[in-house]
Amino acid sequence: MKMGFKENLKSELAYQDMTVKELAALSGMSKSTLDNYLNVRGYMPPADAAVKIAGALGVSVEYLVTGEENPSDKSSNRTETRLLLQNFKLLSENDKKMIFGIVKLFRNR
Repeated sequence: MKMGFKENLKSELAYQDMTVKELAALSGMSKSTLDNYLNVRGYMPPADAAVKIAGALGVSVEYLVTGEENPSDKSSNRTETRLLLQNFKLLSENDKKMIFGIVKLFRNR
């Protein structure tokens, strides 16, 4: 059975041991918006939202939509993202806030 965006997003969140709240913070999207993509109806996000979600998870939009990765997208990005998230989770709340501030600065330039 082929999974859709909702199932692939749930699966990736579980794989990365990430909460919706954490994804919201990393993607710059609201938790309630993300919840809409994960609920029973499983709304498909617009392209710009899918790009933000995929970027925050370190996967391709294609992977979230189809469950399959483009061979050219298979790089160390996924491993690097996983390591980054594991280390991030070990930080204090104050350090996490500082990291979010730095990420915002980079995203807004």
